[in-house]
Amino acid sequence: MRTSAHERWKRSQPPGDDERTLKELGYTQQLHRRMGAFGNFSASLSVISIMSGTLLLFGYGLNSGGPAVVVWGWLAVGPLVLCLAAALAEITSRYPTSGGLYYMARQLGGERWSWYTGWLNLLGLLGGIAAQDYGIATFTAAWANLQFGYVPTPGSLLVMYAVILALHAVLNLFGSRLMNVLTSLSAWWHLAGAVVIIGALALVPSHHQPAGFVFSEFTNNTGWSSPVYVILLGMLLPCFALAGYDTSAHLSEETSGASVAAARGIIRSVAVSWIAGGILLIALLFAVQDYAATLGSETGVPVAQIFLDALGVATAKALMLVIIVAQFLCGYAVTASASRMIYAFSRDGALPGSARWRKVSRRTAVPANAVRLAVGVAFVLALPSLYSATAFSAVTAISVVGFTPAYAIPVLLRLRHPDRFTPGPWHLGRWSRPIGWAAVLSAAGVSVLFLLPQSSPVTAMSFNYTPVALLVALVMAALWWRFGRRSYGVPRSSALNAHDQIEEAENIT
Repeated sequence: MRTSAHERWKRSQPPGDDERTLKELGYTQQLHRRMGAFGNFSASLSVISIMSGTLLLFGYGLNSGGPAVVVWGWLAVGPLVLCLAAALAEITSRYPTSGGLYYMARQLGGERWSWYTGWLNLLGLLGGIAAQDYGIATFTAAWANLQFGYVPTPGSLLVMYAVILALHAVLNLFGSRLMNVLTSLSAWWHLAGAVVIIGALALVPSHHQPAGFVFSEFTNNTGWSSPVYVILLGMLLPCFALAGYDTSAHLSEETSGASVAAARGIIRSVAVSWIAGGILLIALLFAVQDYAATLGSETGVPVAQIFLDALGVATAKALMLVIIVAQFLCGYAVTASASRMIYAFSRDGALPGSARWRKVSRRTAVPANAVRLAVGVAFVLALPSLYSATAFSAVTAISVVGFTPAYAIPVLLRLRHPDRFTPGPWHLGRWSRPIGWAAVLSAAGVSVLFLLPQSSPVTAMSFNYTPVALLVALVMAALWWRFGRRSYGVPRSSALNAHDQIEEAENIT
C-alpha cells in the first residue's frame, strides 16, 4: 500500500520531534498534541467555511455587482488567495508555532515587524469571530422567520449574537480532544451539506435561470455610479469567504507532524473551499426564481428566500438548519484560532495584561482567559449593528483588512531577506519567489480596497467604519509599543542559518 509523503516524513522523525522542533523555536510544549493532519486541515476548512463566509455575504454580492461579479470575482480571486496561502504555508512549515504570523515576522524581519503583524492578525481574528457569529444570528433569525414568523430587530439580533458567542466560549473551554472531534465533524458536515444543497438546487426546482443571467447579469445597488468601483467592492465576498486559513498555523502546537501537516492544512483548505464554494454559488444563482424578491426577502437572508422559492417551505427550513450547524462549527473554530493567537501573543508579552491572558488551564490545557477575551472583544466589535445598516459588511471588511496584510508581511519579509530563511519540509522550490510576489501585490490591493466607502451617499448609517477600527488597533499597538515593548520578547530560533549566526555574533560583539 502506498504511503503519503507526510506519512513517510513523519515515520522518519525520532519520537518527540514536534516538541524538539518547538524547543528549537524557543518554546516548551504546554498544549496537548492531540490533533492529526486531517484535524488540522479540518480546522482551517471550518474557519473558511463555504457555508459561512460564502453565504453570509451572498446578498452583499448580489447588490454589489450581481451574479456576474459573484461568479467571476470568485474565479479571479481564488488563484490569488491560493498564492498567498501557498507562500504562507511554506513559512509555516519552517516555523510551526501557535504565534503563527507574528513569530514568522520576528524571525524574518525583527521585533517591530512582528509587533504590528501580530496586532493586525489579532484584529482579523477578532473581526472574524464577530462576522461569523453575527452571521449565524442572522441565519438563525431567518430560520425563525420561516418557522414562527419571527421578525428580527437589531436589538434581538445582538442578544442572539451574545448567546452564540457564549456557547462558543463554553465549548472552547473543554480542550483539544473535543476540538479534534468537532473540527473533523465540521469538515464532513460542510462537504456533505454542500453536496445536499447543490443537489437539491440542481434537481428539485422546475425552473432555472439561463446561463446568461448567472454569468453576465450586473446589478448595482451601492449608490456608486462607477461600474469598475462596484466590481471591486464585490470582491469582498471571495476575499472574506476564503480567509482564516492561518488557523492551521495557530493550531500547529496541538498538531502531530506539524511542519508538514499545518502547511498542507493551509493550502488544501483553501483549494477545497474555492472549488466547492464556487459550485455552491453557481447552484444558488441558477436556482434564483425572483431576483427582486430574493434581494428584498422578509427573512433578511437572500439564501433563505432562494430555498423558499425554489424548494418549498419544509425543505428551506431543513437546509437552513444544515447551514446554521455548519456556521456554528465554523464560529467555534474561529474562536479557537483567535484564543491561541491571544495566548501566544501574551506568552511573548505583547498585550496589556499578558500574564492573565497567557494562563493555561492545568486540567484542559486550554488558555481559558484568552477564550473569554476573544469573545468579549468580538461582542464590542458588533455593537455598531444597533444603529448601522452596513455594520455586518463593515465587520467582515475589518476581518479582511486585518488578515490580509498580516498574511502578506511574513511573505514580503521572506522575499526581501532570502538569506534569513531556510525552507522547512514543505516548500515551493523555484516557484517560491514568483508565487510570493503575486501574493504580496494582490494583498496590498485588497488591503486598500476595503478601507473605502461601500455605499453612497456616505452617512452615519452607511459609513464604513473599517478605517476607524484599523486606526484604533494601530494606535493601541503604537502606544503599547512605546510604553510596553520592554515586556515583549519573541524567542529567536536556536536552529539558525549562516546569516543568523553571523548576525547573532555581531550583536554579541
